[in-house]
Amino acid sequence: MADSVWLGTGHSNGGSADGRPVPGMHGGSRWFGLHAEPDHPARTGELMKIGIIGAGNIGGNLTRRLTALGHEVSVANSRGPETLSDLAKETGATPVTVAEAARGAEVVVVTIPLKNVPELPAGLFDGAAEDFVVIETGNYYPKQRDGRIAEIEDEGLTESRWSERHIGHRVVKAFNGTYAEDILDRHRPAGDPDRMALPVAGDDEAAKQAVRALIDALGFDSVDAGGLDDSWRQQPGTPVYGLRAGTGAVVKALAEASPVRTAEFKG
Repeated sequence: MADSVWLGTGHSNGGSADGRPVPGMHGGSRWFGLHAEPDHPARTGELMKIGIIGAGNIGGNLTRRLTALGHEVSVANSRGPETLSDLAKETGATPVTVAEAARGAEVVVVTIPLKNVPELPAGLFDGAAEDFVVIETGNYYPKQRDGRIAEIEDEGLTESRWSERHIGHRVVKAFNGTYAEDILDRHRPAGDPDRMALPVAGDDEAAKQAVRALIDALGFDSVDAGGLDDSWRQQPGTPVYGLRAGTGAVVKALAEASPVRTAEFKG
């Protein structure tokens, strides 16, 4: 896993989860001050129960790779588990309803169109594992799909901060600028000169490290892009969005980002 690079600036304004062909405990201990906390299983390399909400290009390919790594994956979409039989046969994942996806899960991936996040059911995380982590992959496409969201455009919320408020649990932003096919085709072993790096943002440092460890296991480096209020640096229209490059180039692209939203991604 790449070394942490924090690029926080304090600004809060401004592949893809929606299927567009664009970039949308257990063993050991970790010390924070004087307090030891058990490692999340993602950090210790253990196999996990993972729930994936959304079976589009990103969700489908994460299902394929995570099951190939041996994880127990439950996958859900808005149309019901009966529509996921082909994916289930291909991967061995368990098709479930959205309300069931997080049960027992140590990692939950929310990879649905941003406009649909407020429609997620209440009690979504009831029954999730202790210290579960939520990965959020969404992007705001006001013209193409989501319509105008005033909290993002007028109040300056980052897209993932807006999602977090509706989800009701801290999230880690990752995979939002990743081409879905790269999850299957561009993973590389650690140290490979062609290994891609992905930016990761979030406020919960333990959760963020767990996500970075999972990304490492998937075959990618990662760069710590700061807290969720800094995640505008990896939103659509920024230099890192869709970037297929290593750690150094990702660090540079994050540093060059502007909080000003481009016209293409304004409502």
